[in-house]
Amino acid sequence: DVERAADVLAAMGPDDAADLLQDLPAEQAEALLALMEPAEAAPVRQLLSYEENTAGGMMTSEPVILPPSATVAEALAHIRQADITPAVAAQVYVVRPPTETPTGRFLGVAHFQRLLREPPSTLIGAVLDRSIDPIRPEYTLPEVTSYLATYNLVAVPVVDELGRLLGAVTVDDVLDHLLPADWREHESERMAANLERPWS
Repeated sequence: DVERAADVLAAMGPDDAADLLQDLPAEQAEALLALMEPAEAAPVRQLLSYEENTAGGMMTSEPVILPPSATVAEALAHIRQADITPAVAAQVYVVRPPTETPTGRFLGVAHFQRLLREPPSTLIGAVLDRSIDPIRPEYTLPEVTSYLATYNLVAVPVVDELGRLLGAVTVDDVLDHLLPADWREHESERMAANLERPWS
């Protein structure tokens, strides 16, 4: 049922939906996108415009994004949300408005450990780490992997030629692209086999 499939895609994160659609024939993918609400399909279409094994194709387009006028308390409330993965919650991306991707100018990141050490009323614009250089969406998988490893990061911001934040590539995103396509199935089988063994 294509309508049901479109509903499932709409419920997924844009990056996961894009990954799934990349595996489908172009006509089928376009038919599903056409059934989605335009506002839900737009970020998925944007991700599909990039090559699969590039920063743009791998990135999460909905990291935690706030303006510099937000407080530490607001930032912590955002990263505390249960549906945010640990890698995404590791840092808040601070930008000039608008805060929807593509955002206003990217200013820097606020790491959650630094946020925990600051008074709740502190503005996050005052606790920015400006030392992390963002990457461009055309960075290849090896370049992104090397960048994360070199600077010991769990995520890196991705910006366009105007310095606007497009999203972030996390370690999770990189691992999904480095591992074989069927690794989840093999891991599920391995775990099931381990559960069937009696304890020794």
